This record gives sequence, structure tokens and C-alpha cells, in this order.
Amino acid sequence: MYSLLGDREVGTARLKEAIAAHRAALEVRTRNHAPLDRARTQNNLGAALAALGKREAGTARLEEAVAAIRAALEVRTRIWVPLSWARTQTNLGNTLWLLSEREGGTARLEETVTAFRAALEVRTRERMPLGWAMTQNNLGATLSRLGEREGGTARLEEAVATFRAALEVRTRERAPLDWAQTQTNLGLALLRQGEREASTARLEEAVAAFRAALEVSTRERAPLNWAQTQTNLGAALRALDEQEAGTTRLKEAVTAYRAALEESTRERAPLDWATTQNNLGNALATLGAREKDTARLEEAVAAYRAALEVRTRGRAPLDWARTQNNLGIALLRLGAREAGTARLEEAVAAFRAALEELTRERVPREWADIQRNLIRAYRALNDWAKVKAISGELRAAIKEGL
Repeated sequence: MYSLLGDREVGTARLKEAIAAHRAALEVRTRNHAPLDRARTQNNLGAALAALGKREAGTARLEEAVAAIRAALEVRTRIWVPLSWARTQTNLGNTLWLLSEREGGTARLEETVTAFRAALEVRTRERMPLGWAMTQNNLGATLSRLGEREGGTARLEEAVATFRAALEVRTRERAPLDWAQTQTNLGLALLRQGEREASTARLEEAVAAFRAALEVSTRERAPLNWAQTQTNLGAALRALDEQEAGTTRLKEAVTAYRAALEESTRERAPLDWATTQNNLGNALATLGAREKDTARLEEAVAAYRAALEVRTRGRAPLDWARTQNNLGIALLRLGAREAGTARLEEAVAAFRAALEELTRERVPREWADIQRNLIRAYRALNDWAKVKAISGELRAAIKEGL
């Protein structure tokens, strides 16, 4: 009861009460005296710890949750209670996923894949089709994230196949919102695969998947999901634009990002809003460069500056620095078209700000790209002493392998 109530409330008091109650019960429900009751309590303790871990910083609670769920699996074996074992494997997978998002890397994701695949040995399509489809969806999300963190496309291809399998059961007629969620997940995997392979076909499929999701996950029914899917659609359209001529896809991307900002507002979802503002700025800046349109570049500058109101150096230093670099590029393009040097000097300031976080030690290739941007700005300003100094520093770094 406490865990359920705690899940519904904003604070953590109920969840902490639930954890204390489960731990008290474990002092009585010993493995020798009541093994299945103890295993159920361990699983419930894991669920409460995972819910608390989602709301707290760090990984301690999530690690405790994993330990509790694994303790439950020592008793809830596949041979003794197969369906409970499969459900607990699913809980383990979900908790490991949360932990992987905090820790980075691939080790936890590999463990997550193992847990979901174990669950699918019992949660078969024939025995429990909707549970099977849900676990396939979760497995696909894990494979997709692994694919993002690893090189190549093998994991992404597995993810695409897994999502498509889930959609055979998670149909629009049977479970429309679940179908839309899996379509969105499929679109993200196809987008990553299309970017890696420079494949127009995969990117077209990604756009189709996002648009399918938007037919069900509407603004009226699920406004924040709708906004996130619009953002994903914008990203796919931008990636597709890089493979095609013209500006049609870019203009569609701008429309998608602006639609997202109508619901993903600064007040409701500040970090998502800032990310979408940055992405909108990128699309507008590219459009302005292609069309030689100063107005588009001005809009891009405004979008980046809006993003920087939330993407502060203190809150998200690397995102802040990357947005500063994007801002600098847009200002440099504007400065090349205007009389005077004000825009060019602002561009220099933005690039120098970016370099405070995107250092040679931390991200050498990005550091080198920003140095090149700075050289372009100083050339436009006819500051040849600075051009020479930065060029020399960059050449030395390249010679040393960065």
C-alpha cells in the first residue's frame, strides 16, 4: 500500500515509510520460515527503492533496489514459480535501465538486456501476448540505447526488429497508446541507424514512425508526449535534409520544433524547452545559410539565446558550451552580411565562452572545431595576429594528435 501511494505522490515520505515497512517485514519473513513471502517482500522493497531512486540524485537507492530484486530471484526461481520469476526479471531489467541512465557506459545495459531476455523465455507471445510485447518494447529501448553508446549499427538493427515484433501484438486497435509509444521508440532507433548509415530509406521510415505515433498520441490526449514526438520528428527531418537537396525538410523541421514548444514550455519542462530551442536554432541557422536569409539567422540567434537562459553553465555546462558555439556560428554568419563588427565581436565572445568548458583535455575534437570557428571570426575582423596565434596552437595540437 505504501509503495503504491508513494508512487502517486510527489514527495518521498511515503516511499521511505514503505521501505521501512518492507525491511521490518523481512526481519520476520525469513528465508527458512516463509521463503516465497520473503521473496515477494524483497521484490516490493526493490520496487519502492527504485521509485525513491528515481526521485533522488545519485545511484545508491537504485543499487539497493537491484540487490533486493536479485535477492528475490534467489528464491523466486524459474523452476519453482516461473511467472513470478519472469515478472521479477522484468523489474530487475527496469531498475538496471534506470541505473544505466545515471552511470553511463554499457555494462548495466548489457545486464538489462540479459534480464529482459530471461523474462521473455517465460513471458512468451503465446502465453501472455501483451506482457511479451511490453517486454519486447523494453528490450528494444535497451538495445537502442546500447547502439547509441557503441559503434556500428548491429544493436540498432536488433532494436528495430524487436520494436517491430512488439507492434505485431501492440496494435493500434488493441492498445493505441502503447502502440504509439512503440512507434516513437522505433522511430528513434531508425533515426540513429539512418544517421550512422547515411540512409535516406531509414530516415524516411523514422519520419513515418513518428508521424504514425502523432496520429494517436495527440496534443489533446497526451500533450507532453506529443511535444516530445514533434521534437523527435524535427530531428529526423533535419537528418533527412542532410541527405537531400532543397529546404523542404528543414522547413518541416522548423514547423515540428515550433509545434513542440507550444506544449513543452519553459514553465512546464524547462530542460526539454531549452533543448528544443537549441534544435530550432540549428534548423533556422542552416535554413538562413542556405537561403542567404538574414531574418532566419536572427531567429536562430534568438532561439539560442532563449536556450541559454535555461541551459546555464552551472546547470548543464557541456550543453551550455555547445549552445554558445552554435550561437557563435549564427552570429558569424550574420556578421559576414552586415556592416560593422558588432556581430563578429559577439561571435568571438560566444566561441571563447564555449572553450571554457569544451577544453582540449575534455573533448579535443570539439575544441579544435571551435578554434577553427574562432579563426574564421578573427579573419572577418582582420585581426591577423590572433589568426596566426590560434592557427599555430591548433597546428601544434594536431601534430601531437590533439
